[in-house]
Amino acid sequence: MAVKYKIKKGDNVKIIAGDDKGKTGVVKSVIAKKGQVIVEGMKLAKKAIKPSDKNPSGGFMAVEMPIDISNVAKVEE
Repeated sequence: MAVKYKIKKGDNVKIIAGDDKGKTGVVKSVIAKKGQVIVEGMKLAKKAIKPSDKNPSGGFMAVEMPIDISNVAKVEE
């Protein structure tokens, strides 16, 4: 049985726990099976990128990581 969440893609949410506590952002995607959301500009992690045709020098890239849905609250506008 699938679990339904009140938070959907495009909603404004406030982070209520973790390193980004108190910040607000827009939900980019919801991972319903794991109960996680990806919020724009929050919980950034640096990932190593191998050199490729698109990025010939390689290096590091900031990537948004999933946050547990219990750590965000919907903000009414």
